[in-house]
Amino acid sequence: MDTLTIISIIALAIGLVSSLVIIVDVTRYPQQMAIMNVVWPINGWFLGPIAIWTYFKWGRIKAKDIVREDNRGSGAQVFTSTSHCSAGCTLGDAVGVPFVALTGIAIAGSVLFAHYIVEFILAYIFGIIFQFFAIYPMNKKAGATSAIKEAIKADTLSLLAFEIGMFGWMAIVHFVLFTEPPKPTDVSYWFMMQIAMILGFLTSYPANRWLVKKGIKEAM
Repeated sequence: MDTLTIISIIALAIGLVSSLVIIVDVTRYPQQMAIMNVVWPINGWFLGPIAIWTYFKWGRIKAKDIVREDNRGSGAQVFTSTSHCSAGCTLGDAVGVPFVALTGIAIAGSVLFAHYIVEFILAYIFGIIFQFFAIYPMNKKAGATSAIKEAIKADTLSLLAFEIGMFGWMAIVHFVLFTEPPKPTDVSYWFMMQIAMILGFLTSYPANRWLVKKGIKEAM
């Protein structure tokens, strides 16, 4: 077993354990906003211990059964908003990978381009769904159509920013780091995806901060 495979297994195991820790806690202390019960465990998969730390520091404040003053600063609120965006993108990207692998599709003769297109579409769909379930419960009187429009407005820029980081890393993996890029059946592939999600989170943070500052997106 080579070094990269060992590192990949360790990183993926840490991500899985981090997700499980959060799942156990949100089961005991569900979030006020139901969609966040999904968001935080997804963050655990790629942010690992950072997700656990931020969940217990900031996420727990938003649990239904815990009465605690919400004294988070704007940075923490933007972090949570970015986590919400990144979780939807991550889920869409993770679903897109096996779809491309199983169908064997290629665009312009490139499997990488197929991953880009399919994963972008699915990330956008899941991103809007995640936004919808954040917006609609807070203002049901406005109706589902209005919530969908607001979700599209809130998610589009942040998703584009996320995919810049993610797709940029995928291109580096495909064209620079490996003579033969890892396949979805390799653990190293999913380790590379973890890194891609982290970079996507970082590139989407400034976009989310701007959206929150302009009132286009609610601070969470």
